[in-house]
Amino acid sequence: MPDRPLAQVARWAAATGLVQDLELGVGGYSPVPHCVPADLLGHPDAVRRLRASVEDAGLGISALNVSGNPLHPNPKVAQGHDTDLHNAIRLAAQLGVDRVVAMSGCPGAGASDRIAPHFSAGGWLPDLDGIADWQWRERVAPYWTEISDFARREHPQLLICFELHPGTYVYNVETFTRVRKLGTNLRVNLDPSHFFWQSMDPLAIVERLGDDIGHVHGKDTTFNPQSIALNGLLDSRWPNPPDQMPWNFATVGRGHDKDWWTRFVALLLDHAFTGTISIEYEDPFVPVEESVLESAGLLAAVTRG
Repeated sequence: MPDRPLAQVARWAAATGLVQDLELGVGGYSPVPHCVPADLLGHPDAVRRLRASVEDAGLGISALNVSGNPLHPNPKVAQGHDTDLHNAIRLAAQLGVDRVVAMSGCPGAGASDRIAPHFSAGGWLPDLDGIADWQWRERVAPYWTEISDFARREHPQLLICFELHPGTYVYNVETFTRVRKLGTNLRVNLDPSHFFWQSMDPLAIVERLGDDIGHVHGKDTTFNPQSIALNGLLDSRWPNPPDQMPWNFATVGRGHDKDWWTRFVALLLDHAFTGTISIEYEDPFVPVEESVLESAGLLAAVTRG
């Protein structure tokens, strides 16, 4: 709802009787219509006004979202997203928010790359051999070790929660397990929709990661069998045109029924998850208010039930 002031969004969310917290975009690829760290850091009065916009509606702030690519081979992009991440960590400390949602980023294929990230997702072609190992050794591990240390100094209670998303280095259980060893404050933001379209099982991932789940996104995935039959799940045109795509992100419950989401929430609770399920609106077919209300209604029913 970028066209509305934060206080208005908070009032609308509170009036649903379902939403309890907001997750605010603060940089990277996340737009910043409601919360601009540069306008808040070092300005206690501005921080108090932002908190009041949310708290006066009876809500809290569950997380700051700064999903971007601080490892981008283009130095200008990387520097901008790195600054956003550092500022998000500082702002979380000032706001008393204990979750930052981020992406691991993705470097290029070598030290001389300056144009585009290289997502090394495997394949037999010799051109791909060794790229992921170089990225991990030279870019991913050094960067996230430093960020983990920085976050621990700035905000000891903060957890940095990775979105496991293809196109970024950390996108599945194996890659997260590797990065998790770099810092005790590195966790997962678990979004089932990212796993559905990769043919991964979110329930099995909850079982495996357990205590490492720091935040959850509520978002579903729908599939187009005719498109899959012709093109498979990989489609470089995504996300447009959505009616021709093999899959689309969707309102909670439109891709997987209430029984599935009931099992998902129950499994989170079995693993002592006490955080927030944050509705991430990305449904190309359903208007935002309808989608959020529908998602919140289903999630509230299964969490309270």
